[in-house]
Order: sequence, then C-alpha cells, then structure tokens
Amino acid sequence: MSSGALTGRGHQSLSVAEEPFDAADSQRLIAELDAHLASRYPPEQRFGPNLKRKHLKPGLGTFIVARLDGEAVGCGALRKLDATSGEVKRMYVSKRTRGGGIGTAILDRLTAHALALSLRRLVLETGIHQQEAIGLYRSAGFKQIPCWGEYQQSPTSVCFEKQLSPR
Repeated sequence: MSSGALTGRGHQSLSVAEEPFDAADSQRLIAELDAHLASRYPPEQRFGPNLKRKHLKPGLGTFIVARLDGEAVGCGALRKLDATSGEVKRMYVSKRTRGGGIGTAILDRLTAHALALSLRRLVLETGIHQQEAIGLYRSAGFKQIPCWGEYQQSPTSVCFEKQLSPR
C-alpha cells in the first residue's frame, strides 16, 4: 500500500508496508525510538522490549515500516491481544520527517491489518511527554482510557482506545 505525503519539501513517495521485524532498517528505527524515549523518560518509566517476534506471526500481528523516497523513516506494530482487541506498539516517525502524515499513514495501515484480523478495538500506551503522539492518536479517533496491566502504575503513561467498524 502506498500513498503520497506532503512534507513541506513537495510531494514525495511514501510507502507503508509490512517488513521483517528483525531487518536492519526495522531494528535501526526501533533503536531510534528507544533513544528518543530514553531522552524523555527515566529507566523506571520505560517498558522493556515487550514486543517480540512471536507476537508478529501471521494471524497475530504485523510490523510496518514507512519509507519516504525509499528511506525508512517510521514504523509501527500491531499485536493481537485477544479475539477482538489489538495493541498498537512501537510507533515512531523520525524527527526530521514528522508532520508530513507519516504517522497517520502507519496508523491507517495498522488499522487495516486489525480489520483483516477481525479485530474491533485497538488500544495503545504512550507517554505524557509525547504530546505530538497524543495529538496524532486523538486526531485518528483514539479516546483516552484508564491504563491497564504494566502501564497501570506508571505515572507517565497515558492509554487510548479506538473502536473499529468493519468496512
């Protein structure tokens, strides 16, 4: 699936597609995300690598990479939680390409994958110091909910959900 993106430098070619979780570009983007989170949160308020390859097997989830003119600039994942719910994980867009619709394109692709898995609800956790991410999720129709599981006790976590409708 491809779509165009206007990034302030004119129209560029944006592709958003499933790619291997352990590919070099995927791991580079995850490392950038981890460094970004480390710059905003102390270790006790960050969650370890709780997305594993087993969560991304066919029928259970997916890992998405966004490429702008071929360069990997963003990623996101979906993991199935139960028969009707999935969790959006590892959302990231490189700082220099933010604001051009890449995050929205990743969320759209993850939502399409969730619908293909017959999921009816998406949930996610982000941090209070990531206002750009919170804005993205709200504009995509996510509503704030009480945090669950490991996020429940974190003073810097904020959780969201979105109800999905079959198309």
